[in-house]
Amino acid sequence: MSRTLIPVILAGGKGERFWPLSRKQRPKQFLSLDGSGKSLLQTTAERLLELGNGWEDLWVVTSEMLADGVREQLPLLPQENLLAEPQGRDTAPAVAWTAIETAKRYGEDAVVGFFPADHWIGEPQEFVKTLEAAAELAMKESAIATLGVKPSYASTGYGYIEQGEEIGSFGGFPAYRVARFTEKPDRTTAEEFVASGKFSWNGGIFVFRVGTVLTELRNHVPEMMAALEAKGATAYSELPKISIDYALMEKTQKACVLPVSFSWDDLGDWNAIGRLLQGDKPNVELAKHVGIDTKESIFYAADDNEVIVTIGLEDVVVVRDGNVTLIVKKDRTQEIKQVIKVLGEDDKLKDLL
Repeated sequence: MSRTLIPVILAGGKGERFWPLSRKQRPKQFLSLDGSGKSLLQTTAERLLELGNGWEDLWVVTSEMLADGVREQLPLLPQENLLAEPQGRDTAPAVAWTAIETAKRYGEDAVVGFFPADHWIGEPQEFVKTLEAAAELAMKESAIATLGVKPSYASTGYGYIEQGEEIGSFGGFPAYRVARFTEKPDRTTAEEFVASGKFSWNGGIFVFRVGTVLTELRNHVPEMMAALEAKGATAYSELPKISIDYALMEKTQKACVLPVSFSWDDLGDWNAIGRLLQGDKPNVELAKHVGIDTKESIFYAADDNEVIVTIGLEDVVVVRDGNVTLIVKKDRTQEIKQVIKVLGEDDKLKDLL
């Protein structure tokens, strides 16, 4: 198998907005949410295998708390390809530490790609072709390539990337300098972005030559890099909590974007399950559900023997898992994070996290 790039899965997230199904020891990436029977992490790994030398080149970055779970989910992953962070410090330290370690093994000319563990991709072969193009862009232009997802609606939940000048075609895909990154905009701004045709959703996927990103990180976050290069994972306690977007992508002059058109979803909260599975059905039912006059709702039960019965409901999410039942309006699922904060402050309820 020829190697296009070294794929790295970022699998340290908590997935709090999928609580109560997603919990500390069983976060979102370990769950099957698309009806396939495979977890998001397993599906992501399978999607990436043909980009490198199979399992031999696949890497995963996670937290020490979740490392055993990753090994259980991906038994063919080589032990030395699993990096376990002692503390969560967001994505910049994860990317930096992995870049340092992959450079040691493969050299600074290796092309590495970073992929969140919780994405849904509709056309895997188109995805692979796009990544091959991104790897070519990264090598030929010393670029930090990112994939920009063509917006299907004016989302206020995603970051956006504005296309600057076109720099050429790679693998049949046009590539552009990044003019700017914008965090989650308000509704009016999002509508303007989509109407302009110059903006993509930020898919959180990055591809680069390792030497390029190490140089850029040393320029933009020198203290973090010095600590990691000197101490490795033991430096984590002194590192800032910072995303790769803030630490590097919004500062570097090397950011380029490949606009892509494959079907994509960031499975961020329960509403993503509705987008994925509802189709023309009145509800999404990942549970035994008996409903009267109930529509546009999502039902999930971890236990096949449990039954959810509803009368006269619309636009709600009902999740039954163990000793917890969640009932929330679909437009308020973001507030699940506030519930988790409340539970964390109550000694009698902490075990529910």
